[in-house]
Amino acid sequence: MKFNLLRKTDIKVSEIGLGTNAVGGHNLFENLNEQDGKEMVSTALELGINFIDTADIYGKGRSEELIGEILKKYRREDFVIATKGAQHWFEDGTIKIDNNPQYLRYALENSLKRLQMDYIDLYYLHFPDNETPLTEAIGELSKLKEEGKIRAIGISNVTLNQLKEANIHNDISVLQSPYHMLDRSAKQDLLPYCIEHDISFIPYGPLAFGLLGGKYTGDFKLSARDWRKSIPLFQGELFKQTLTKVEAIKEIADRKQTTLPNLALAWLLAQDGIDAVIPGGRHKEQVMANMKAADILVEKSDLAGIERIHNLLDLN
Repeated sequence: MKFNLLRKTDIKVSEIGLGTNAVGGHNLFENLNEQDGKEMVSTALELGINFIDTADIYGKGRSEELIGEILKKYRREDFVIATKGAQHWFEDGTIKIDNNPQYLRYALENSLKRLQMDYIDLYYLHFPDNETPLTEAIGELSKLKEEGKIRAIGISNVTLNQLKEANIHNDISVLQSPYHMLDRSAKQDLLPYCIEHDISFIPYGPLAFGLLGGKYTGDFKLSARDWRKSIPLFQGELFKQTLTKVEAIKEIADRKQTTLPNLALAWLLAQDGIDAVIPGGRHKEQVMANMKAADILVEKSDLAGIERIHNLLDLN
């Protein structure tokens, strides 16, 4: 396993990490088995993955609780935990994005309790609320960093202008944003900015939220409660076009004698500015399979072939 430093820090993360929105994320997915989720996290750590990514909104705290139960069995220096805050949930089920400094401090303290930790390695502002100045929100996270409760500050789901505002004092170490073979829009502005300003780019949804698993067919339907229903790639004619693209990319994976998911992860790691990927899953077998992506060499001919598929199908 290769390890990379998060920019502006001394934090080393495995280039293959683990996303955990399906570990206790009952508000995001149906029919989750918590024991399967815990076994997946344990397996990742046993295989040498040290970078675990979660958020307080996953299961409204439940993901952090489950991960905390597992991580307390390991030495603190043997893992890097990333979590996120800014989504304030209420007893009536409503959720409000809240960047108020007072709330962010409250959210962080609650995450620490659920994770059973004294500090969090990487703490993200999960979403901007478009009300609170980002300088104020990041300013509060900087105070928490000075207090030793955060080692590095990240931000997620922002535009280029919002990223510039948040990073006005060079406080941002990591940006987490959508980026995968089927959505390369971040390469137009966010990724170049990150490279120029020494910010690690951690793509979320590296397998296009399951589409690059290569198992979906034209009759696939998301369940009513599945959060992915809001993603355009899963809708209508675009979904059909996307499946055509996926089949074409799968042929490249076959020629390289690997799987489509592993090629998708290796493709991301071959991009400038990408320091780690955080594929998710529900079962430990998925982690075991994802590990193999670290051994795949993506050559210039592979990159060109994938680019041709995009151009021919006129997507993105």
